[in-house]
Amino acid sequence: MQITFSTNKSILRPAGCSKPFNAASKSSPPQQKRLRCQAAQTDRVPVNRRAVLLATAALGGSVVAAAEAANFDNYTTAPSGLKWLDTQEGSGPAPAKGANIRCHYTGKLTSGAVFDSSYERRKPLTFKIGVRQVIAGWDEGILGDGKDVPPMKEGGKRKLVIPPELGYGKRGAGGVIPPDATLLFDVELLGKR
Repeated sequence: MQITFSTNKSILRPAGCSKPFNAASKSSPPQQKRLRCQAAQTDRVPVNRRAVLLATAALGGSVVAAAEAANFDNYTTAPSGLKWLDTQEGSGPAPAKGANIRCHYTGKLTSGAVFDSSYERRKPLTFKIGVRQVIAGWDEGILGDGKDVPPMKEGGKRKLVIPPELGYGKRGAGGVIPPDATLLFDVELLGKR
């Protein structure tokens, strides 16, 4: 069974169901009847997104996470524990500490569950780099550490594996990132507007 989320509320439903059941829809009575039948046949169950992410993390991962973990051999590991891999070398300038930058990203737990994505919002994140406006793993992974981790360049794409100490640590975050979570990010450093 595949887990999917609708935009108005989280539901658990088998893969292949294209639309969530909405009992309050203004469709015609035959349409409502067909939707009720479809809902009954597919066993759709309302769930809490936080609960699904925490349960997935507690179960120890998925095929996606196992495949990604197997590929960590290609990553470079910094003394801080940060792992990184450039998937596309940028051709623009590297950012300076304190500069406003724009990034697109997708953040996942090691279970493979996506907890945030600027791509889905179609709006990149804008922030000052190197001044703790983001987690330490992002500052180091994008700006570099001056020794082992080179800075990203505009137009570049990098995968980051951020240990809990450079992420949200023992506290977790937002009810969707559990305590002591290792975070996986795909980051794209965009050019200036």
